[in-house]
Amino acid sequence: MGICISVASSEIHEADDCHHENVVFLAENIASLGTQGLGSLYTKQGSKGLNQDAAILYQNGHLVSNMVRNRLPSLLLNQKNALEKIRTAADDKSFQHQVAKTDVKSIPNKDFLNWQEACIGAFKVLDKEIMLQENLDCSTSGTTAVVVVRQSEDLVIANVGDSRAVLGTITENGIKAVQLTTDLKPGLPNEAERIRNCNGRVLALKGEPHIQRVWLPHEDSPGLAMSRAFGDFLLKNHGIIAVPDVFRHHLTPDDQFIVLATDGVWDVLNNNQVASIVMEAESEQEAAKAVVEAATASWKKKFPSSKVDDCTVVCLFFHKKQKPS
Repeated sequence: MGICISVASSEIHEADDCHHENVVFLAENIASLGTQGLGSLYTKQGSKGLNQDAAILYQNGHLVSNMVRNRLPSLLLNQKNALEKIRTAADDKSFQHQVAKTDVKSIPNKDFLNWQEACIGAFKVLDKEIMLQENLDCSTSGTTAVVVVRQSEDLVIANVGDSRAVLGTITENGIKAVQLTTDLKPGLPNEAERIRNCNGRVLALKGEPHIQRVWLPHEDSPGLAMSRAFGDFLLKNHGIIAVPDVFRHHLTPDDQFIVLATDGVWDVLNNNQVASIVMEAESEQEAAKAVVEAATASWKKKFPSSKVDDCTVVCLFFHKKQKPS
């Protein structure tokens, strides 16, 4: 599963809790945001085998192209820069119809539309690059991705699959979780309709009736439990796509942080539980690890006979965290 946060925010450093090949933390200070160090990421391998999660928290824009092993951030930046160079006033009318769902209080502007088109283009290019890898068979393997880009007081969120982005905002009753993405699974009516229109089948196994899966037209395989993904090319002609949902959220003074996490976390913790854990963490740097440890403990308690799933979390804070009382 894949997670990415980018903050257009000169030192590069690795966080203390990120000494793992699956996670990368790069940061650069920008006075106008004042967010250097106000984030954390942590991953923990489950008991199913090799850790299949990966995450990056990147607090900078222009150095992304140097991060070769993290293709999606650099592709996004390249797509966005190219669009800004070629877009003219006459072009605006031709792509107004491409507006995706946005925060109801926000009116899509030219910059968001550029980001939206950049996300769709970058995801498409990356999926093709994966397909062209000579020594990598991704016919029945793939990954989700959730990406958040912060520019000043706006967030752009792009999502494929069932990794999730959740906002933590302060209310009169304490911290409240606001889910910013939709878990793109086959059980959603629109997703199921697209898959069935492409002759894919959406069915649940008898032993797990609550989990809808995608199957080939005439074979009981592969049983993918998500409706969008990078890779999984065996099902790409049967409704599985790598096109992201793209949203915009305008930050308010009450918004405290955003959490991105893979499905291993959300399978055992709900949004408000995760928001509370992050809010009560000792520091920004400890927040992601606290969520992963809570998820791992919950897995062992709720499913003692099952293997623990991989759990990966990224937290980005918008303000300096107050010490918990």
